Amino acid sequence: MSFIKEINRRRTFGIISHPDAGKTTLTEKLLLFGGAIQEAGAVKSNKIKKGATSDFMEIERQRGISVATSVLAFEYGGTKINILDTPGHKDFAEDTFRTLTAVDSVIVVIDVAKGVEEQTEKLVEVCRMRNIPIIVFINKMDREGKDAFDLLDEVEQKLNLKVVPLSFPIGMGYDFKGIYNLWEKNINLFSGDSRKNIEETIEISDLESEELDKLVGDKAANTLRENIELVEGIYPEFNKQDYLDGALQPVFFGSALNNFGVRELLDCFVEIAPKPRPKQSEERLVKPEEDKFTGFVFKIHANMDPNHRDRLAFIKIVSGVFKRNTPYLHVRQGKKLKFSSPNAFFAEKKEIVDISYAGDIVGLHDTGNFKIGDTLTEGEVINYKGIPSFSPEHFRYINNADPLKSKQLYKGIDQLMDEGVAQLFTLELNGRKVIGTVGALQYEVIQYRLEHEYGAKCTYENLNVYKACWVDPKESKSDEYKEFVRVKQRFLAKDKQNQLVFLADSAFSLQMTQQKYPSIKFHFTSEF
Repeated sequence: MSFIKEINRRRTFGIISHPDAGKTTLTEKLLLFGGAIQEAGAVKSNKIKKGATSDFMEIERQRGISVATSVLAFEYGGTKINILDTPGHKDFAEDTFRTLTAVDSVIVVIDVAKGVEEQTEKLVEVCRMRNIPIIVFINKMDREGKDAFDLLDEVEQKLNLKVVPLSFPIGMGYDFKGIYNLWEKNINLFSGDSRKNIEETIEISDLESEELDKLVGDKAANTLRENIELVEGIYPEFNKQDYLDGALQPVFFGSALNNFGVRELLDCFVEIAPKPRPKQSEERLVKPEEDKFTGFVFKIHANMDPNHRDRLAFIKIVSGVFKRNTPYLHVRQGKKLKFSSPNAFFAEKKEIVDISYAGDIVGLHDTGNFKIGDTLTEGEVINYKGIPSFSPEHFRYINNADPLKSKQLYKGIDQLMDEGVAQLFTLELNGRKVIGTVGALQYEVIQYRLEHEYGAKCTYENLNVYKACWVDPKESKSDEYKEFVRVKQRFLAKDKQNQLVFLADSAFSLQMTQQKYPSIKFHFTSEF
């Protein structure tokens, strides 16, 4: 079975961390090893005009942050690797949570000076819930930061992980000499020169040998010997099965900006990372080696290419093989669709592919058929679950600033909301539009994209809302429900799917409403 061989050489993973720990820089260096790009433009530098390859929206380049998840793929030593580079800012957490449903393993990046930060904790918690295997990469070793053992302790305590270091730093910051690789038993010296693409490693089988003193100096050599002895004494031996079960997390040290320690990470990753894993659907457990195709939409991106106004739906293939120009069943709509130009990704370059295998991510051109969480199959009715819509925490009225462009504005809002950037509510009372988001930075992104991609200007107006709760429609015939709708009319709105939403203005009023109308159920996510 040739297609099973193809599936087994796929590795799909996400990179997560707090903002500014160096996800995007690490992604670029990995691509550099895969020979996918020739020169990496580190996000921060202003000298090179080349921005990071994976940040392709204008706003990402201006601020030096990632706003949307991007998908990149490359080949490395016979393995096909798919990376999903996620935004770190908590305002874009929703996008990142959705991405985590589509990956088989995760690399967590931690800044050596700042240690574990709040956003890292939240994301790792989600991975722990789903038992996703995790590798930790401690970045920026060429700067002064916390002691290696302190960091390992912090990772264990705050993130609740069981770590085992597979490489260990020699010195740090100003005295940073290099890395001893416990996984392959060799030493890698740091030259501080980022232009050198790939450094050579020196094989050292015995730490007691004098060669070590010659290479790094007596003091550093002795410290290293003590440290390694400690490491081997305290931390458990690496066991691949424990790692795959999510019970053990290997740790690597390095500096992504200087391209140092990245190759070790990649080599080890290719060797131990999981193949595409089975996924639970509502009906049954779907295995990747089944011959029938199934997959689900985890992200939609409008206007990937500003010149063409195209919308791409990102699909994670769970099982089987996806072929071009073959009709597949869109489960929610119950109709068959054909795709003539499925795309494989490489940041800005997309190419049309004839065939993709389980574990790959495919981009399909969408004319408005897809929503986040939709399933495609060869005919079987399967629904993949677990892509949540959070109850937004920020609410604002959106107003049209240019009456001549109202059509563009509504079209823009409509498409951006399908993308899952935010949620749109329409008030029952007067039909005004309210946008709810998870983070405040989203409003700027929406305003920016409306203006640049649709030519529409908008202004916002604050609205005092504590939470949006979806009202369960089961009781809609009862008198109590009718009474609730009549009394609370000014707080009711409809979302995009036409479900009734109650916008509570404070925690207190939500509590009072629940006491007053006990038979009505309120939900905080729209998936019920």
